[in-house]
Amino acid sequence: MRCFLTASLVVASLAGHVYGHRHVAPTSLEEGRTSHRRKSLGFGPEHPHAVFHSTPYQIQTNGFTPMDPAMDPLEVARIFVEDVLMGKLSESSTYRIRGDSYTDKNTGVTHVYVRQLVNGLEVADGDMNINIKDGMVLSYGNSFFNGVTPEPFTNVNAFRDPRQEACETMYNSFMSFQPTHPVDSEQIIMGQAPTPSADIHEAQHLLHDNCGLMSFPEHLNSDDMSDFRPALLQFMATATPNADVAGDILNRFTHHKDSMKVSQTSHFAPSHDEQPIEFTVDNVPDAVNPVKAKLAYIQVPTEGGETTELHLVWKFEVEMQDNWYETSVSATAPHKIISVVDWASDAPIPKVPQVVPATYNVFKWGINDPAVGSRSIEKENFDSLASPVGWHAIPYAHDPSFKGVRLTTNDFYRNTTTTWGNNVFAQENWEGQNAYIYNYRPDAGSKNEFHYEYDPQETEKPDAMDEAQKYINTTITQLFYTTNMVHDLYYRYGFDEVAGNFQQYNFGRGGAENDGVIANAQDGSGFNNANFMTPPDGQNGRMRMYLWNTALPYRDGDLEAGIVIHELSHGLSTRLTGGPANSGCLGWGESGGMGEGWGDFLATTIRSNKIYSDYAMGAWAANRESGIRNYVYSLDETVNPSTYKTLDKPGYWGVHAIGEVWAEILWVVSQKLIEKHGYSDDLFPPAPLEDGTVPAGDFYRPSKKGPLVPKYGNSLIVQLVLNGMKLQTCRPSFFDARDAIIQADQVLTGGENFCELWAGFSARGLGQDASVINRTPWGGGVRTNGYSVPPACKDYVTPKEASI
Repeated sequence: MRCFLTASLVVASLAGHVYGHRHVAPTSLEEGRTSHRRKSLGFGPEHPHAVFHSTPYQIQTNGFTPMDPAMDPLEVARIFVEDVLMGKLSESSTYRIRGDSYTDKNTGVTHVYVRQLVNGLEVADGDMNINIKDGMVLSYGNSFFNGVTPEPFTNVNAFRDPRQEACETMYNSFMSFQPTHPVDSEQIIMGQAPTPSADIHEAQHLLHDNCGLMSFPEHLNSDDMSDFRPALLQFMATATPNADVAGDILNRFTHHKDSMKVSQTSHFAPSHDEQPIEFTVDNVPDAVNPVKAKLAYIQVPTEGGETTELHLVWKFEVEMQDNWYETSVSATAPHKIISVVDWASDAPIPKVPQVVPATYNVFKWGINDPAVGSRSIEKENFDSLASPVGWHAIPYAHDPSFKGVRLTTNDFYRNTTTTWGNNVFAQENWEGQNAYIYNYRPDAGSKNEFHYEYDPQETEKPDAMDEAQKYINTTITQLFYTTNMVHDLYYRYGFDEVAGNFQQYNFGRGGAENDGVIANAQDGSGFNNANFMTPPDGQNGRMRMYLWNTALPYRDGDLEAGIVIHELSHGLSTRLTGGPANSGCLGWGESGGMGEGWGDFLATTIRSNKIYSDYAMGAWAANRESGIRNYVYSLDETVNPSTYKTLDKPGYWGVHAIGEVWAEILWVVSQKLIEKHGYSDDLFPPAPLEDGTVPAGDFYRPSKKGPLVPKYGNSLIVQLVLNGMKLQTCRPSFFDARDAIIQADQVLTGGENFCELWAGFSARGLGQDASVINRTPWGGGVRTNGYSVPPACKDYVTPKEASI
């Protein structure tokens, strides 16, 4: 117990979806705000048999030939699964095609998501994604279990803990690791974020969070497989950042177990995705909503790590104050946490209401922060495709503030004069709690003019909080404006309703509803950071933006667009990878790191200009010219030397450091496309015509048939990155994501940028001959840079070289 409580005191946050590279708690309380490190767990088994095949040759050699182009893509997927894969599995193994499968409107590719079932229970990490067009399987990813299945409701007596070997390796590496520079202790004392050279602390926090709690006191285990309460309590004791709560769970274990209220979820008729055993649990310590529980299987590597075996687990969905976990815990004693992912995601269109478009006094789209531009009056971006009724209208039936209220109007829509609409609910959250409906937000009145001053003055430290809060109207307005702009931009590139975007009402276009973004400004739960929780489609995403006490006056992260874009991009990548209803595909290792990297890359691309520049992340908020990453994003290898091999460094165990490398690689790739195709000053596509069609304008290539193809390099790379997310497999590696982007270009343009893309990836070590061995549950291993390109590109020269 002593070891358990000691480890519980560590509240590091390195594996979850948190913007800041490091989050150091100030040494004092400010105005009642208890700043804390956000603890986040993220790990799980590796899948040595998992594959992602992205070429027709790989697929056809498995014995599958194209079907009739007119055949239903879901039927093609069924034949593919049964003819090619199911013959390799046992009779007790079957599958279901998930309800979140969909067809991309632009490319015509149908993304089919399949979940494996064994003995009637889902295999939590038995996933397939199959990409189909015109009867042809373009690519697929597969992590189906293909070994010997156990008898129903039995479990192996023991299993190889997937973390044990990795933790020993991590510990040995940590003990031998020496930081390149000393930590600036004065910065920490002054409440500032430490310099990016302090990687030894990141490694230490990661070691404690993921390796400090590998077993529990024997008397806290249960031999009754049907009683999941001990397993859930042990997870809560591990996951809570509050040492007092962890200690209370251990000391009063029986009390907490008996206090839980368990209800079985029953349905009148079976649903497409219904599981045979499913419960909700109330009164769970440190959970803010009822926990969902269901019995499932998970794959655990066997000795040697070359194969896997199925282990029976209780799969929990746990919403906490700062986290939203999906975790698998052994169903039988000893209860061990096997995997953790921190998510911390029809009716006819009614007549469009008559509204006065709002105006906002904000840092306009493209101005990253107050250091690079001034505020101006901007109009509501009334995009009739992305936001058909604007940003301030929401149906009464989908408005959380009217839930349970008897209406006295027959109107379908409610028009608001606050920062409350169909895409986002923006408000202050000074108390740092989960409540949001009745939190303060500005009211612009009948004119919808959100015009507020912003002129913070330097004060003494004790008065800095009051000074920042004076400008809460400006802060919330900016957050509402930026979030809606991101919603509309990503929508136009394919993050729409069926793909799992965030909207309360989906206008009869499909997808799950009631999941607009809850955006909290000046959140009181911390400083110097931001975070985003992404549950599956149909549940609200939650974004928390913090103040930064790195300067006087305090700097407000809501005003740095790059931070907001980074956070919202977590929702984008999580919902697009593995399907809208699966939020467990970017939890740890390289996949979790890319979740961070996509956010950095998209934020950097959005703020970039036609004249090339290097860019830092978080430079204004952190009051540091070089930003909060190890390096600024740059083509110059003396400025940013990151390569694929960089991931082997001990300081690159955390997802943020991994993400830096991925973002840098994408930045290099994007410049190859810009060099070839030029640069668009506006990333927004043209407004649609009255009949709903989108004109080519100067944005798309003129074409009467086929998908819309952005004509400039910077808009094209955004499209390829989003399309690649849809194509790639669940839990992708760098290689999988690279191949998916290259295939996205094949689908969109016929592969005309094949060599440019390979040249960009190989420039930073992700060429054809790159490799990795001995991966760990956090993405560790030994990597080899590869600089070769396919034979078809051996004579490739850049456009610049060709013009000389």
